Amino acid sequence: MTSQPDLPIVRLFDIDLHAVTHARAVEEILGWIRERDGRLRFVVTPNVQHAIIHQRNEDLRRAYLAASLVVADGMPLVWSSRLFGQALPERVAGSDIVPALFARATEAQPLDVYLLGGPPGVGERAASVIMSKHAHVRVVGTDAPALGFERDEQANHAIVERINRVRPDLLLVGLGCPKQELWTERWAPALDARVALCVGGTIGFLAGEQPRAPRWMRRIEVEWVHRMASEPSRLGPRYASAALNFPRLLFRQWRASRGARG
Repeated sequence: MTSQPDLPIVRLFDIDLHAVTHARAVEEILGWIRERDGRLRFVVTPNVQHAIIHQRNEDLRRAYLAASLVVADGMPLVWSSRLFGQALPERVAGSDIVPALFARATEAQPLDVYLLGGPPGVGERAASVIMSKHAHVRVVGTDAPALGFERDEQANHAIVERINRVRPDLLLVGLGCPKQELWTERWAPALDARVALCVGGTIGFLAGEQPRAPRWMRRIEVEWVHRMASEPSRLGPRYASAALNFPRLLFRQWRASRGARG
């Protein structure tokens, strides 16, 4: 992990998570955008399913180690951290970070954004929604890569070139896990952007393609129920896999914590 020295770390399920609030995460990202030091920092937002993939995917583990900010986008991770006595302060969802960053854009400090991911047309619809709601956010480019593009060097170089041509402050990478993390880590040295956020379905949320759960459901931390009800065929197997494998992660963490105390 490209760790920030003043950010506390909680190690959970072999992942070094930054123990920060939503507000602190937003401030860190805004600070990196304003630094303009020519270095791309990227943010990953693991949930339970990501943590399960992380156990068996060496490339994803490498990407997490390269990330500048790793925040828990899943209440089971937060609850687990409390169970093992090193509490994460709260869930920090990528789909909440993004609009919070947009809301902080001003005339003096506007925000240029590039959207990478989603089916054809979704990025353009998201761009229209974003710019209608946020006067000081400008979507400077969108990309909907074809399936399997990550294995095509020429296609990847073309995407990087399009991004670098507009030099965005914020690159939203919505390709799903682990593709988005692997792609960002692979191409980070070549990208002329300030911060990249690996944010899954957030571009679809912004476009209105995938409505978010009502605020009251998010407040009591049951947004996953709304998402599964909205997309049962896609998310049902994913949540079933998490339900099957997550207890194993808990047991492994419990055994590790006992060993550490002994």
